[in-house]
Amino acid sequence: MADTIDTAVCRPAGTAAERSVAAHCSIRRWAASDRPREKMLTGHPGVLTDSELLAILIGSGSACVSAVELSRQILSAFGGNLHLMADRSAKELCGRFKGIGEAKAASILAALELGRRMQERPLPVRPKITTSRDAFLLLRTDMVRRPYEMFAVLLLTRSNHLIRKVRVSEGGRDKILVDPKKIFKMAIDEQASALVVCHNHPSGQLRPSMADMNLTRQIVAGAKLLDLEILDHLIVGISDDAYFSFADEGLMKA
Repeated sequence: MADTIDTAVCRPAGTAAERSVAAHCSIRRWAASDRPREKMLTGHPGVLTDSELLAILIGSGSACVSAVELSRQILSAFGGNLHLMADRSAKELCGRFKGIGEAKAASILAALELGRRMQERPLPVRPKITTSRDAFLLLRTDMVRRPYEMFAVLLLTRSNHLIRKVRVSEGGRDKILVDPKKIFKMAIDEQASALVVCHNHPSGQLRPSMADMNLTRQIVAGAKLLDLEILDHLIVGISDDAYFSFADEGLMKA
């Protein structure tokens, strides 16, 4: 009687015999922790093999082989050399490998071309915040002369380089509602280590109100619980060079 494949959980394996069985086993029946896409979504792409990364690009295999096994076959045909694969045309990939159509071939070559371009282009220089003025200059064009209050955040790395500038909320002419939990969620999502918060005063009055003082204390206290550092809270006025820094005035206290 012919051998049958277990339709429960099928794991890719290392031996030739095990790989032969796994080749005919749909990735959908693999344990979730073994599926390439799920492994990628855990945030650890570096643990995936070249064939698993390629399998994510092509999405599905054929009736005979899984996407991972098809990816192994493709890589093997090029001796594992991604540069050689990148030099091939979509037409050649389609004709050479069963299960690779024009859409999958285009996805493979597009990914390889993006990788090539990334190698050619230098990393963008991220501004570094070392003073309150550094932060102000990054925020000035967004905040100055606005007819309504706006709250923004600079998300920073541990070395105080800018990750992202985010507009958190907008309010009326003299009031803005800010939820610190929203700020902290942004920081966690972006893996930030430090923040500079900022809002404007359309009236031009730079001195902080009692509400501004209370909000600063609330944000600083909450950040400590999350191991985040609030470097400064800026208030921007209506002129191109007018701002108030809580840090410069020694007011960054919980």
